[in-house]
Amino acid sequence: MPSTHPFPIGTPGAPWTEAERRQWRASVTKRRGYADDVVAAVERLGARFEVITYGTLDAGPDGRFPLFLLKSRAWREALPLALVTGGVHGYETSGVHGALRFAERDASAFEGRLNVLVAPCVSPWAYERVQRWNPDAVDPNRSFKPDGAAAEARLLREALAPFRGRFLAHLDLHETTDSDEAEFRPALAARDGKPFEPGVIPDGFYLVDDGQRPQPGFQAAIIEAVAQVTHIAEPDANGQLIGEPLQGRGVVHYDVRALGLCAGVTGARYVTTTEVYPDSPRTTPALCNQAQATAVRAGLEFAWRQALGDAKP
Repeated sequence: MPSTHPFPIGTPGAPWTEAERRQWRASVTKRRGYADDVVAAVERLGARFEVITYGTLDAGPDGRFPLFLLKSRAWREALPLALVTGGVHGYETSGVHGALRFAERDASAFEGRLNVLVAPCVSPWAYERVQRWNPDAVDPNRSFKPDGAAAEARLLREALAPFRGRFLAHLDLHETTDSDEAEFRPALAARDGKPFEPGVIPDGFYLVDDGQRPQPGFQAAIIEAVAQVTHIAEPDANGQLIGEPLQGRGVVHYDVRALGLCAGVTGARYVTTTEVYPDSPRTTPALCNQAQATAVRAGLEFAWRQALGDAKP
């Protein structure tokens, strides 16, 4: 049943105007530091990667945020490309720190096999404020399309354009927290002038595959590896996760390109969106970071082996 509890901003049943968007922005405050958590880590990784500043996010009075891609130093034009993205939703902490953990501990394993690009924090303003949206109350992970409204998505799309058509794999790292039901989904309903329909957060790790070009073997390889680190989400009573039918253990499908999701930005053969649940009593934030890095390594190993097999006569 729809919730009758009103969100504190806006009028129930009426979409937000610019005034309400400004009110929402003023209500969220900085809670952690992008410079301390991300920029410093990127600088430390400069010896291992070429650090590309692909743009600057201008958040007005909240500051300007440099945006980074880490690029393999052992880059060879003949090799296929792999992309790892984190922090498309800034509040999803393990996406950022999982991407950085992979870059620090695991990326070197692919030298000479894959060219790797890592965008560790696509939405730094939202990272600092532990928010899903950007400063304009726009979801970046619905904006990876030509008419997308989020600057975060546009800047990354432009940075990746020279590599279009060359990507073998793309893993976009996400998580779900209890704040999805307590704050973010109620805010979305209020912003759009719709009733809030309570949902259920899956307890555990799961993946969102591209329903238009599914790769079940790729998804299964990731699930198998991550199951050694943290638990995999079980389907609900309807055999679903997040309202979608299960396509395999811990896997559902979305039309990633039609929805403007980051996972659809490259057109890669092997793509997935990871989801972990750090608020579960069965895991920890540290294990969620490890699960994200494990997912990337397992996915890239699978993609590379498949590409190697395709290349054999």
